[in-house]
Amino acid sequence: MPDDTPFLPRTAAPTTPRPVPSWAKKKPPKSKAATRTKVTARKYLAPRDPHEHARKIAENVIDAWHQSFGGSSIDVPLGTVAALALLRNRPGLADWILNLQPHQLPQFFKEIYLGYWVKRPDLIARAIRLHDWAWNPDPDTQQLRAVHAITHRAINTGLLDLTGHDDPWRRSEADVLSPLLTGLRHKSDKKWRGEYHTPACVSDLMANMTVDKKFIKPGMSFREPAVGSGGMLRSIAQRLRDLGLNPHDFHWYGNDVDALAAACAAVNTIIWDLGPNCFIGCADSLAPEDDYGITLAEAQDAFTERDKAVDAATFIAATEGALRLLNQITTPKEKASV
Repeated sequence: MPDDTPFLPRTAAPTTPRPVPSWAKKKPPKSKAATRTKVTARKYLAPRDPHEHARKIAENVIDAWHQSFGGSSIDVPLGTVAALALLRNRPGLADWILNLQPHQLPQFFKEIYLGYWVKRPDLIARAIRLHDWAWNPDPDTQQLRAVHAITHRAINTGLLDLTGHDDPWRRSEADVLSPLLTGLRHKSDKKWRGEYHTPACVSDLMANMTVDKKFIKPGMSFREPAVGSGGMLRSIAQRLRDLGLNPHDFHWYGNDVDALAAACAAVNTIIWDLGPNCFIGCADSLAPEDDYGITLAEAQDAFTERDKAVDAATFIAATEGALRLLNQITTPKEKASV
């Protein structure tokens, strides 16, 4: 017989609580995608010889570049190491750089070069081959991964320990870019260019023999018609410092027919702190043209362009500041009238 009683919810039967499983007592693991492991620089036992240390850095960078399939553009690894060598080492800096993502590195390198462009626009303009790639609005992903790899390898091999000293004598003990440039280039490429950099031991010996305290005086000039990455200039500067003299009190000029070598020399003169009277040219020293005069004219143009850009930036900043102040003054009155 059908029951006409309206449907009523039944009372739930009493149940015994089930024991909590062991896996539920543990906190759920964090997603690997949402977490990033902080990378720290590993301590590197650098060789006692700074030139050997520079060679080790170059070898590790070249190995990382090729293992990461960075490509044939050797200006990219050169520009990466050059930018890092321009930094002054500070506590935590290496760890901070190592935790940057590949897509963040070009902007970081641009800021380094722009910081020195304000001081020496001529040298940074000469080094355009080393940092032009960082301004690419659509960078190659594989290349960025290779840049990320060589950044880690350079720092973990002690690059900042070699070039990051506040004392210019300490960071001028070796040339990091010379073994890197010659190591990245193919043997046939070096052969037809006739590119053979003078070993540091030879250039140091030449500097010690020719730069004598009896006749060397502030105001003198040093010229190198085949400067390469600037190794001879480095040796002379170190010799001057050993004699208690300041390289800033002398005039320096280096020239090379190879634009990439001249770019390395331009960056090195900043690292080695040769002073405001140092100019690097890119021309054929055997040509009848006055390469020194051309270099000075190009430097003057670079300073003029720098001044124009700074003046424009100053004007824009002043205008924006005035507009903000005007807005702060007028806004309360408008609200009161409403």
